[in-house]
Amino acid sequence: DFVYGEEDYVLCGVGWWRSRSEGPARHPLSRFDRALQAGWEERMRLGLFRYRLGELQTRVLPGKVQFVAQLNIQRGLERRRPQAIQSIRQTFDPQQFHFNKINPGEILFHMGRGGPRERELPRTLAHVLVVINVSPLEFGHVLFVPDPALCLPQILTQELLQFGLESVLLSAHPGFRVGFNSLGAFASVNHLHLHGFYLDWQLLIETAPGEALCPTLNFHFLRGVPAPGFLFYSEGEGLAALAHTICRVTDYLVEKEIAHNVFVTRGTAPGEPAHSQARSGIRVVIWARSSCFGSKEETAFNVALCELAGHLPVKTAQDFESLTETTAIHTIQRHLLPEAQLAQLCSQLVALLTQ
Repeated sequence: DFVYGEEDYVLCGVGWWRSRSEGPARHPLSRFDRALQAGWEERMRLGLFRYRLGELQTRVLPGKVQFVAQLNIQRGLERRRPQAIQSIRQTFDPQQFHFNKINPGEILFHMGRGGPRERELPRTLAHVLVVINVSPLEFGHVLFVPDPALCLPQILTQELLQFGLESVLLSAHPGFRVGFNSLGAFASVNHLHLHGFYLDWQLLIETAPGEALCPTLNFHFLRGVPAPGFLFYSEGEGLAALAHTICRVTDYLVEKEIAHNVFVTRGTAPGEPAHSQARSGIRVVIWARSSCFGSKEETAFNVALCELAGHLPVKTAQDFESLTETTAIHTIQRHLLPEAQLAQLCSQLVALLTQ
């Protein structure tokens, strides 16, 4: 069990204190980081992953966006075949792969809230399983899975999202990210889960400006990035209320059959100078995008939560060497909603949240 409380949040001293030219920084680890990383590395030694993940070859694409491209050939070859998805509200199918079928050794720990003196998690309290992703895209790649026996489809819930928000604040590493792919937005498994992983590179969406849509809810429209989206910001207060508000947005998208991706990262306040290195708060970005049903496209990369955020896991050496900022932007923007539809959706969400 990993039992935590608000006293475990790391609210100060998190940031990118070295420039990219100085190479990767050594970040202090929190209790959460130590538990996750030690368990993850042990499972790697035990051979529970589909492949051994070494240090990935990485290049920052020249240009304004500074896309972080990483070559991960083995994930492209050896990951489990994605499920065929036909609807954003597709029901759970027990005949397909789901998390009740995993090897119990893949579970790192049960994660739940408790008091400062609790060492074990009362089973009456809400908790999630933290499970290795056996086809990792980066170091520490895990899945946050609510009770698998509930057989929940891949539709985001407030309870699970709150665990995701809290896990980012529990980490002392500015590059620990959490995300969600809806069905039709390149989710591979129709069984409710979030992704979490470490990426030791800054991303533009951490500091890109936001246009205030509803200041009382810290709700903004993210601009200055290849994939504009809806942005929420918090410095650690009211995470249950924040998760509730975000799920009002994602529930609306599900109701309207609009595919979406969600990305949670440390970041600056929307009005803070972009050059600030501190990452005391969290940004939650929601992208409403065109749906992709059936088989996944065989391109250099699939456009899901990482790619929309500026992190490009690439499957072949040829694509990795030839990829440019222009081609990356073109690939990403082919999956976005038309500008007029996005503007209409923006007005609808403001009306929804201000009722």
